[in-house]
Amino acid sequence: MSKLVPPAPLRRAKPALPWVLLALGIAAPFYLGAYDLNLLARFMAMAILAMGLVLIWGHGGILSLGQGVFFGLGGYAIAMHMKLADLPAGEMPDFMVWSGREALPVWWEPFASPAFALAAILIVPTLLGALFAWAVFHRRVGGTYFALITQALALAFATLIISRQDVTGGFNGLTDFYSVFGFGLASPGTGTGLYWLTLAVLCLAYLGLRWLLASRFGMLLRATRDGENRVRFLGYATTPFKTVAFAIAALLAGIAGALFTLHAGVVSPALIGVVPSIEMVVWVAIGGRYSLAGAIVGALLVNLARDAVSSAFPELWLYLMGALFIVVVTLFPNGLAGLLKGNRA
Repeated sequence: MSKLVPPAPLRRAKPALPWVLLALGIAAPFYLGAYDLNLLARFMAMAILAMGLVLIWGHGGILSLGQGVFFGLGGYAIAMHMKLADLPAGEMPDFMVWSGREALPVWWEPFASPAFALAAILIVPTLLGALFAWAVFHRRVGGTYFALITQALALAFATLIISRQDVTGGFNGLTDFYSVFGFGLASPGTGTGLYWLTLAVLCLAYLGLRWLLASRFGMLLRATRDGENRVRFLGYATTPFKTVAFAIAALLAGIAGALFTLHAGVVSPALIGVVPSIEMVVWVAIGGRYSLAGAIVGALLVNLARDAVSSAFPELWLYLMGALFIVVVTLFPNGLAGLLKGNRA
């Protein structure tokens, strides 16, 4: 096996990459218009999810094709709160009225509370992710089988959302939000504040994952990825490590979904099904599945390219993304981040 050694300037640039990204993120509100800043904030929210995939796929060897499920749970949780917050007391959301419902579902009512909605964003994806991972990993299911199960989970979740038009908004999802926690979403100040919130959460997630991956937990997670049977032979139970990692990735996906919904003003099955979940993996593969900063770059670049290309040539984007994925995986298996430290050929 030979090793492609990158030029010295690229190797020296690697430690500076997170700082460059942070500087660009801080400077963005002073140079971008409201629309472009909102677009950047959406993609930064997606980058939070991408870092969770680095944790489970790159460092845990767990390929999940269903992260859209947890993204959707966070998005729908905040969307349900905003729909209820904008309504006069006793009224129902418009899509429920059109569907012929006569009363608000019982499980919708707690989302009128901001505290409950925030708790749901954090707890529901994490708990469901942990329960799902424990059930699957406890039976020692992994590899391709795990990826297929998560893909089926994404398909089932999107189908459920679409089929329950009267309580989920169906294919159209939830939209038409006017305020969040008392702040008008149409206000420029609210948009800028949400941008800074997203940047702060992105930085905290990055620092938290850096610490986690450098800890004993990260070491054992990578050891499990490289030789799970050997780790078991040494006396460690591998299921808890993989379950915790998957739950953290689900948490990050839920937070990302909530932030994305705040910026985009909509959450729908089109954002959480099989195809979006696969696209999330593509971001990380292109950026570098072993690199947190690479995942951020991958999520930003791919989504910026998607916005540019799909606006002019909507039918061309999926082909272009597929071709880009094949080229990167074939020539640079460690993604763009691998260019900074060399790739195995």
